Amino acid sequence: MVRPNESELVVPLRHAWNITRFKRAPRAMQIIREQVIRHLKVREDEELYIDPEVNEHIWKRGIENPPRKVRLLCIRHDEPDFPVEVKLMKE
Repeated sequence: MVRPNESELVVPLRHAWNITRFKRAPRAMQIIREQVIRHLKVREDEELYIDPEVNEHIWKRGIENPPRKVRLLCIRHDEPDFPVEVKLMKE
């Protein structure tokens, strides 16, 4: 089965709120990475590149108050340098 080159992914970050408030934004970034790996079936030998704009969006309101969910655009490239790229979805 052929993998699609682009896919839209809405990642709920509700589990980032279940831990102490001073670890929420780093946990949100970890959840994003786990969800992209799970839904795009990223192998261990493939590298996952998360755009710094995603990081800035998560940390925009500080470490204690990340957003509840985030819309991402995931792009799979044929290049071996970074096969999977994750960007923030523009509205």
